[in-house]
Amino acid sequence: MGKLLWKPSEERARNSNMCRFMLFVNERREQNFTNYDGLYEWSVNNIPAFWADVWDFVGIRSSRGYDHVIDDERKMPGAKWFSGARLNFAENLLRFHDDSVALTFQGEDHPVRKMTYAELYDEVARLAKSLRDFGVGPGDRVAGFMPNMPETVAAMLAATSLGAVWSSCSPDFGIKGVLDRFGQIKPKVLFVADGYFFKGKKLDSISRVAEIIKDLPSIEKVVVVPYTEREPDIGSLRDAVHYHAFKASESGLRIHFEQLSFDHPLYIMFTSGTTGLPKCMVQSAGGILIHHLKELILHTNLTREDTIFYFTTCGWMMWNWLVSSLAVGAKLLLYDGNPFHPDPGVLWRIAQDEKITVFGTSAGYISALMNEGVKPEKEYDLSALKAVLSTGSPLSEEGFEFIYREVKADLQLSSISGGSDINGCFALGNPMGPVYSGELQCRGLAMKVEAFDENGKPVINQQGELVCTAPAPCMPIYFWDDPGNKKYKAAYFDVYPNVWRHGDYILINERGGVVIYGRSDATLNPGGVRIGTAEIYRQVENIEGIADSIAVGQNWKNDVRVILFVKMGPGRELTEGLKDQIRKTIRMNASPRHVPAKIIAVPDIPYTLNMKKVELSVKKVIEGQAVQNKDALKNPEVLDYYANLKELQEK
Repeated sequence: MGKLLWKPSEERARNSNMCRFMLFVNERREQNFTNYDGLYEWSVNNIPAFWADVWDFVGIRSSRGYDHVIDDERKMPGAKWFSGARLNFAENLLRFHDDSVALTFQGEDHPVRKMTYAELYDEVARLAKSLRDFGVGPGDRVAGFMPNMPETVAAMLAATSLGAVWSSCSPDFGIKGVLDRFGQIKPKVLFVADGYFFKGKKLDSISRVAEIIKDLPSIEKVVVVPYTEREPDIGSLRDAVHYHAFKASESGLRIHFEQLSFDHPLYIMFTSGTTGLPKCMVQSAGGILIHHLKELILHTNLTREDTIFYFTTCGWMMWNWLVSSLAVGAKLLLYDGNPFHPDPGVLWRIAQDEKITVFGTSAGYISALMNEGVKPEKEYDLSALKAVLSTGSPLSEEGFEFIYREVKADLQLSSISGGSDINGCFALGNPMGPVYSGELQCRGLAMKVEAFDENGKPVINQQGELVCTAPAPCMPIYFWDDPGNKKYKAAYFDVYPNVWRHGDYILINERGGVVIYGRSDATLNPGGVRIGTAEIYRQVENIEGIADSIAVGQNWKNDVRVILFVKMGPGRELTEGLKDQIRKTIRMNASPRHVPAKIIAVPDIPYTLNMKKVELSVKKVIEGQAVQNKDALKNPEVLDYYANLKELQEK
């Protein structure tokens, strides 16, 4: 049972957007909800009414209204949403044209840049005119190989204003990683920056772009944004033009927003690609718009007065999620660089200087802060901060307590969980509700999430598979180049027909809180008992001297034994005494079943480009199997260390 860490004051809960929406539903639907639980139950059992109310409450802009909300709420995949509606995603994000700040950009060792809503509209109008003149139209793909900077946001909005489909990778992706993604979707225009900065180093992108476009014949124009150089040399790139030369010179242009169906494709997102070529998930303009606004306005309590930040790259769905905050009129803080350069406090210094109210990051970052001994509240003025969001992996109970002890006692800590698949969350925050350590506050409104046991039955207070038993508008409309939806159905619907199986291992408790135990395909099964890897990480990451860890199951003598690999901190060694401490901590705080049979020191832990641990890749390597697509990993070379380890051949 998690410990109660925070409760909003009655006034704070009453003034939240979630409460305003609850009262809106009460009046419109003749209901009498007084808390989130009642609203949630109504939302999952009255899906058409719920989404109709969200449409009106968040103010979706459309040139034509919808005929009906959903054609068949029992159909997954393939349900049709908001038939008849005509709208444009970019028009909804550019509804504000005033002089309030839209984007604040901070790059490593760079002066702050600001762009107002009026300036952003003008920038998008000029880019949109140039793209239209170049022949870009509905359905064409426009891609970005870009840092998280204002020009990336403007390029996405310009492309989607025309009905083009946007897809992006961050510049730390390797050449093959980019080709594995963009090679499938065949973009017409590619936006790139000349380079980027990381840990104080200037890194070139031009040479890699030259290699990439050799194998992307679909690209007819490469638009180069200057970042590391004022006038980068683009002579080695075919069909290339400088950003400032490409965008129209006129100012005061009006954007002609193409009016398109609700299910017109907007984004192509990618799976991690660790088991083969990344799958290309196509998401709809209307579905992502209404889902993001539900999460930002209701669950995150975002308003025009807020400054929202998420530490992300353009290769992670949190970038897409963050950018949708423009539709609320908030100020977005974009950061590009290493979160510990030039020191571990850099992001909190920015939070202080820019008066960030919503601070988004990853559980891994919070764990790293704990290991570094950073105490943000003592060193920075965080009086403006109202909420901290954490995702990427499960946040430990100690991570929860660290935020309230060392960051701020009075804030909403929202551990959130979903994925690129839905470009959003299954479980996340509730500004009306309490925060308990180790728990996500709630399942998202109208996300009919359940934990299924091994018999496919929903269970409470018991670990099971995360499933969603009703459709949501954020679910992909299809996978790219997937005749008959074969890949799509295999990805989510092969275990439970007509039920979305997400691949996470969770527990839903009696108060509606959710605990994530890790990926279900990486679940450990010693003695036939299912164990989530997150349960082990929660214990290990709090032991002094351990920088990171990864746990896998090794097939051993007709059973499975738990192997724990640890990365030691600088100057630290894995001694027998430390191994005993690890075992004792896990046994006391988890269970004897969780205790690893072997604890082995390794130089590094392998991660995907989206910073997720790859337990399955490590499991394959230690069992002598090939890892199909190492280019999906951020640091693939470290896998070599795990092969043929002598310790794994011993008792």
